[in-house]
Amino acid sequence: MTQPIHPTALREYDIRGTVGQTLDEGAAYAIGRAFATRVRRAGGARVAVGYDGRLSSPALEAALVDGLTASGVDVVRIGMGPTPMLYHAEATLEVEAAIQVTGSHNPAQDNGFKMVLQHHPFYGEDIQDLARIAAAQSWDQGRVGTVTDTPTIEAYLRRLTAGYAGGRFRIGWDAGNGASGPVVERLARLLPGEHHLLFTDVDGNFPNHHPDPTEEANLTHLKRLVIDKNLDFGFAFDGDGDRIGAVDGQGRVLWGDQLLAILAVPALAEHPGAPIVADVKASQTLFDRITELGGQPVMAPTGHSLMKVAMATWPFALDGLGPLFRGQVLEVGGSAMFNRFRPELRSGGVSSVDYRDDRVAVHAILYPQPFGIQTEWTAGWGPQYDSASATIRSSRLGGGYVQLMANIGKTPVGRAIPYVRWQHYRGGWKANVDAPRLETDEWELGTEIQLVEALELTIAYARMERREADSRRTGRATGDLIRTQLQFTY
Repeated sequence: MTQPIHPTALREYDIRGTVGQTLDEGAAYAIGRAFATRVRRAGGARVAVGYDGRLSSPALEAALVDGLTASGVDVVRIGMGPTPMLYHAEATLEVEAAIQVTGSHNPAQDNGFKMVLQHHPFYGEDIQDLARIAAAQSWDQGRVGTVTDTPTIEAYLRRLTAGYAGGRFRIGWDAGNGASGPVVERLARLLPGEHHLLFTDVDGNFPNHHPDPTEEANLTHLKRLVIDKNLDFGFAFDGDGDRIGAVDGQGRVLWGDQLLAILAVPALAEHPGAPIVADVKASQTLFDRITELGGQPVMAPTGHSLMKVAMATWPFALDGLGPLFRGQVLEVGGSAMFNRFRPELRSGGVSSVDYRDDRVAVHAILYPQPFGIQTEWTAGWGPQYDSASATIRSSRLGGGYVQLMANIGKTPVGRAIPYVRWQHYRGGWKANVDAPRLETDEWELGTEIQLVEALELTIAYARMERREADSRRTGRATGDLIRTQLQFTY
């Protein structure tokens, strides 16, 4: 048996390697045959294919299409463009799957493949299975599929501009010589305001800067443009247009969690109480801001394919229960998460094992008008260090909190809401190294005081009992904590 896909090219979320070393046209053909086999076994027959602007992308795309059609699926070619345009095509065309040939934000000599099957991300074990099919050449045989060319940029632009109700801004755009350049050019002509464009010509050599806008060094041109032209803000895109960088009118970088904090304002105004997902690298300020806006912060592991979350909340007006409940609103709901997670290891790197990380939760909140209660309880499975076997295992977890609140209105120092909260948890701490087991019980008594409209002071006393067990130690801590927090909302 042959191994047409190099083992190092098999990543968690995609297939990616260095062209001429760990990735070539033979591998692209094998990926096409194996992916077509998965599509047909899932009942599908048509695959959308796109590619980015790298020098190696047209040849890899051609080999991929040959492999797809050789195993019997029909291919809809959408041409060169950003990865989000392919995702839009997959959602709107009559196809069952999609593949983008792209090296994303990586060096110019790299390239790879991002895949979607039946409207779901294709990652993890799916990619390993693809490699097994390719290595054994156990792909489907039969009729040769057809190929049609269906440019989708016009439909994609219509979707991008549909319902636009923003103002007239002065904006800088840096496409970084990546695949988003032609879309950015046409988008700028459709939007109101004044637009200044950088590096929209597609050049797979990336002559002006590396195509990763999450690295501040790659935003130098955009920052200079915004400052020199006195623009309102600026955006930059990576090689395939699925990640952005942003700077404000003073040329300061706006990082991902800051952007999400800004976007959460209109999102929660339109969808009160909705969940907002951010990854584990986001700052606590973001999660606090989401809570302050009435949303439900959800922490997720890093990676675009990893997590599926479903959540529903139902509000109930309680006026009919009598004068005591006049103006009170009760929200109740439930959520479920189905996930696979690889924790960091103290020995270095990330686990090579996907651990089950599934959970369900119920939540409720009675807003303090004048009294209220908030609670959430979670149960499920997650990665956890097992001291008996000295390994990480998927184990049961559970816990939650109950908080009682009272809105006593204005005081000499501002509006005050005293509260008492009890918190309990048993299970793994997946965001920490080796996913140590935690046993936590905590009582907290405090008051939130809104000194002025934008300034809030919290003073609290907490009694905490905590036990943590990981690969180094098993420890228990009991203590009293006085906590003060001053929060400015801008």
